[in-house]
Amino acid sequence: MPTEIRAIPLPQHSALQTRIAPDDFVDCYAVPSELPLRAAAERIVAFPLWVRALVGLRSVLVAPFGLLRTGPEGRPKLGPFPIEQETETEIIAGFNDRHLNFRIAVRAEGGQVSLATWVHRHNWLGRAYLAAIMPFHILVVRDAVARVSRAG
Repeated sequence: MPTEIRAIPLPQHSALQTRIAPDDFVDCYAVPSELPLRAAAERIVAFPLWVRALVGLRSVLVAPFGLLRTGPEGRPKLGPFPIEQETETEIIAGFNDRHLNFRIAVRAEGGQVSLATWVHRHNWLGRAYLAAIMPFHILVVRDAVARVSRAG
């Protein structure tokens, strides 16, 4: 059975709603799933080899610009991303860097799991970076929610 991945508006009750400014990037993809929130979130960040390779390449390419290779240490993490907030229906994770701030929001409610991304760009480097990674971002996010759908 094919996975039904849908691009949806950011849910109204998402904690990301309070962050959005006019020039920010936001996307959200959802699939039908009965997985509990934490199980869905862990599935999302269980990156396949091809994604881990892309992240490794990204780390090498951004090093000369002084961008963070990984998120800050010292907080609980969801995969590589520090967890900022966790409720019964949503986990917000991500961090701020010189070129942009980003967060992901994983929501599980009503038989649906969604994965949203919010990006606030600080400067030309943030805009160029987001433009360069956008085709990969879409592939990675759609693959992540498809893995959730296949798991339940």
